[in-house]
Amino acid sequence: MKLQKIAQELDLHIRSGAGHMDKEVARGYASDLLSDVMGNAREGDIWVTLQAHQNIVAIAVMKSLSGIILVNNREPDALTVQKAEEENVPIMVSAMPTFELVGKLFTMGVAGS
Repeated sequence: MKLQKIAQELDLHIRSGAGHMDKEVARGYASDLLSDVMGNAREGDIWVTLQAHQNIVAIAVMKSLSGIILVNNREPDALTVQKAEEENVPIMVSAMPTFELVGKLFTMGVAGS
């Protein structure tokens, strides 16, 4: 499933990487612990988190994630958005809490990693 379809169906607000929404999502991974994501997320995963600082971009690049969804209306700061744009990492924002968003992703056919 493409990021664009997920963003449309879940009413996500794109903060970076608008030109890269054609990326394919293989699976999903939800965690707020960066070391957990580094150790367990897989290439092509969409990452659901409430972390909004620059380090999320570095992890997404290192793990070749398809994108990042920030929950609870968390907003990335300007430097995080700038870094994400430089690295072609889509960051999207949702008003939903993690549990609800992950449930909706699962219902759409995005399995866990």
